[in-house]
Amino acid sequence: MDGTTATKWVYSFGAGANEGRAGMRNLLGGKGANLAEMASIGLPVPPGFTITTEVCTAFYANDRKYPSGLEKQVKDALAAVEQTTGFRFGDPANPLLVSVRSGARVSMPGMMDTVLNLGLNDATVDGLARKSGDARFAWDSYRRFIQMFGGVVLDVDHHRFEEIIDEVKHEKLVTEDTALTAEDWQRVVSGYKKVVEDATGKPFPQDPWDQLWAAVGAVFGSWMNQRAITYRRLHDIPADWGTAVNVQAMVFGNMGEDCATGVCFTRDPSTGTNLLYGEFLVNAQGEDVVAGIRTPQPLSKASAKPGEVSMEEVMPEVYAELMRVRGVLETHYRDMQDIEFTVQQRRLYMLQTRNGKRTAAASLCIAVDMANEGLIEREEAVRRVNPASLDQLLHPTLDPSAKRTPLGKGLPASPGAACGAVVFSAEEAEARAQKGESVILVRIETSPEDIAGMHAAKGILTTRGGMTSHAAVVARGMGRPCVAGAGGLAVDYTSQTLSAGGQVVRGGETITIDGATGEVFVGSVPMIEPQLSDEFATLMGWADEIRTLKVRTNAETPLDADTARKFGAEGIGLCRTEHMFFDAERILAVREMIMADDAEGRRRAIGKLLPHQRKDFVELFRIMAGLPVTIRLLDPPLHEFLPHSEEEIAEVAASIGAEAEAMARRVADLSEANPMLGHRGCRLGISYPEIYEMQARAIFEAALEVAKETGKAPIPEIMIPLVGMKKELEITRAQVDRMAEAVFAEKGAKVEYSVGTMIELPRAALTADRIADVADFFSFGTNDLTQTVFGLSRDDAGKFLPAYLEQGILAKDPFVSLDREGVGAMVKIAVEKGRATKPDIKLGICGEHGGDPASIAFCQEVGLDYVSCSPYRVPVARLAAAQAALGVGGVDRTA
Repeated sequence: MDGTTATKWVYSFGAGANEGRAGMRNLLGGKGANLAEMASIGLPVPPGFTITTEVCTAFYANDRKYPSGLEKQVKDALAAVEQTTGFRFGDPANPLLVSVRSGARVSMPGMMDTVLNLGLNDATVDGLARKSGDARFAWDSYRRFIQMFGGVVLDVDHHRFEEIIDEVKHEKLVTEDTALTAEDWQRVVSGYKKVVEDATGKPFPQDPWDQLWAAVGAVFGSWMNQRAITYRRLHDIPADWGTAVNVQAMVFGNMGEDCATGVCFTRDPSTGTNLLYGEFLVNAQGEDVVAGIRTPQPLSKASAKPGEVSMEEVMPEVYAELMRVRGVLETHYRDMQDIEFTVQQRRLYMLQTRNGKRTAAASLCIAVDMANEGLIEREEAVRRVNPASLDQLLHPTLDPSAKRTPLGKGLPASPGAACGAVVFSAEEAEARAQKGESVILVRIETSPEDIAGMHAAKGILTTRGGMTSHAAVVARGMGRPCVAGAGGLAVDYTSQTLSAGGQVVRGGETITIDGATGEVFVGSVPMIEPQLSDEFATLMGWADEIRTLKVRTNAETPLDADTARKFGAEGIGLCRTEHMFFDAERILAVREMIMADDAEGRRRAIGKLLPHQRKDFVELFRIMAGLPVTIRLLDPPLHEFLPHSEEEIAEVAASIGAEAEAMARRVADLSEANPMLGHRGCRLGISYPEIYEMQARAIFEAALEVAKETGKAPIPEIMIPLVGMKKELEITRAQVDRMAEAVFAEKGAKVEYSVGTMIELPRAALTADRIADVADFFSFGTNDLTQTVFGLSRDDAGKFLPAYLEQGILAKDPFVSLDREGVGAMVKIAVEKGRATKPDIKLGICGEHGGDPASIAFCQEVGLDYVSCSPYRVPVARLAAAQAALGVGGVDRTA
């Protein structure tokens, strides 16, 4: 590590030496950039320095070796801290202690490692005792350092340290750490050092510089620990971003009753209410608050419950300073801040600020409020809310009138309700969720190692921890309902039980949690539709003023169509008519049609379906009230409708007066090796024109009926599926046009209609200029287009796609977010060729990608007219479309 280099690897902050700023988060990480920024605007930040993310990159590129020149820059920066503070690193008489913390460019709470009180050893602990005048504090700090360094750097099992403390407490007949004396902590330190030596074969390191470089290496190493890798994958954070390391002079919240530590948000992260929200602990260090080992106290008198004492009461001058800092930070950053602070001898120090993670409800409220307060523009408010997070607002909550069996109550740590089978480990949560089960992860307290299980679970319940505990913060960021700190509940990992008041719930049995109230119930509680806030309507209105893409829905049932309309859908972009035929009464007629030997037999069967189809379309046209409705004509892979069992074959045979044996042979004749690429879509309509004729008649008769009934003529858009050649569309369009003429003549009335096709085959995209001669519109069926471009079966790809994602072969699941390079290229070709032939051709997307924010951004870029998505994704699409118009790519802006 010796030598010099022109590259600057280290940036100082605090005490007037601020070499960074907030805009340098890519280089300094979010924490380092914000420490420098806070210091530069005059806030009380302990001095320190940041080792850049570029060092992390170099560290991994060079076999975990540090770049040349780093050691000298670190020594120079630490010397500056010594000069500012008046303490010296490693000095037995006047020791400087430092913290070593990670700091990626986006917040990854709890995913990487931290070491506090670094610089303590057998000599400096005595110096700290003399300097502070408190031997108990000094030895408590030393044991904390050994425990944290031992776990983070030396990989010593956490429980081995806890056993030492428990033994000393047992001998003293106490339960609280605060009851132990300096002599007790000395015994603990001796035991800790023996644990380390037994586990590693070496004494605990005494040289502060050895400690420092080992801790820095451990923090860089934690960038690649499993929990950080999992978190990055879940939040789409690239591995090559790396983390910075922040080395900062220690300030102590555990020196006595005039000291404290805490975490707060400048607004309520659950609701968005404009009130200071947080907790603090007197005579504690930061990990005590986050771990939930002791019960935190509220900051303000207004939020204190009976028996609680607020900071506003016990430290009024510190509370007043914190309120001042709150205002400075919100005005400066123009966003809700998540703050960590320490109070040493009644002096406030700021250890971190960052844009606070928040629920979807809070995100909406804060964005709208800040726009109304003049802190941000309306466009910025629209940019601020992550579209995907709106899902949190659009799903059912507990029915207040439903019967409930209470089990216990904790803190309402993350809103929303969830019901599922109780599991007691992250691993079981993952395993059962992969089988499609709904589970509630129940833990005494969560840790970063539980991240994958927390993501897999429908909800999270802990018996320890406060509103800023790991479980609470991570759950809110994920949008998972969470009840934390339910101390009245007992978790027994050995017996796999959750119990309270004589009630016992065993692993696998069902509970319901309400993250809005903190309540826990035995069994399943019915749920109701959500009530959307005024802020939701306001932000959606602002989004609608900005966006240029229309938003439609994929719907076949009146319920789906009605739900989508309430969420702001501007029509139906995909009505899959085959989904209308799975009803028991209808599927028999469909099977009769398919199994018939001639056109006459097919027409008889189709005649049974016509009234049903007409009724379906009447209901949809009424709900859509004159808005466009795109109806895809029948596109069933035949295997979905063929009779399979002997009973089904016999039923079809009886209905058409045929022998069951002959029917079985017919089924065998129609069976296909690859039905997704077989006799479906327009191929079926060309082989059996009676099918599309019936559907076209049903559409036109329904449209005329609703037009006469309501005075609002529906706008049917008839979509021919699986077209790959112009001639296919010419033939099927002619069928539709002939039926339109016939129905209009019979009824003596007309409605406007259009005929187009779904672009879902590569050949259709490549020959879109020719197909556009016959089409009034294109709708991109990106589900099938993804399958045919990749040569993947969506039903089977789940067996190997996870390995592709883990190994970086694919950045995202292409069935979730549109593959721009391949599938996107096909869409672009079709758009360009279609518009070259017909400049005013209407273009939309109706695959599942129509509700994905990143895919919507792509649709904006290539110039589509609308996107269509499932009903509950309509608000997501409306907001994402507005952000796309503003040039935002659908990423999370609240981290």
